[in-house]
Amino acid sequence: MSGLPMVLLAQVAEPEGYRTQQYRAAVPSELSGGTVITTPEAEALWREGQASFVDVLPQAPKPANLPEGTIWRDKPRHSIPGAIWLPNTGYGALADVTLDYFLSGLDAASGGDKAHPLVFFCLEECWMSYNAARRALEFGYKDVSWYPDGTDGWTFFDLPTEQIKPFPEE
Repeated sequence: MSGLPMVLLAQVAEPEGYRTQQYRAAVPSELSGGTVITTPEAEALWREGQASFVDVLPQAPKPANLPEGTIWRDKPRHSIPGAIWLPNTGYGALADVTLDYFLSGLDAASGGDKAHPLVFFCLEECWMSYNAARRALEFGYKDVSWYPDGTDGWTFFDLPTEQIKPFPEE
């Protein structure tokens, strides 16, 4: 965890397409068409309450071969309060059903307004949030911010978190 402003970190070139492997690695310092924000900027947007925060951290699936009667508990996700969690939507390639889920979640997060500010995040040095932010831009969302330090940066600054469940919450 650096806690440093993005401009002080090593420069990684923005790819032409989506990142499709090695999702935990150094990330670019820019997002074409979007805004890259730091933890203080993310906190300010969160406190203003004008932007919707979109968490794309993957969720581990329930193993298919668990013995009968085994109790399965999902790993809890502690995230930025009020965030919508769209797990598994930051991969470089999405199945049609996952893309539909992603777009449905963005519609809910934005209230159907493609000009509504959206902030995408995951963990520090995680390409999934980059991919999701880029995908939102490609689907016509106008005010897209990418918070590359994610919940790691958020908790480093001792900002509050809450346990969230995947969209749509039951």
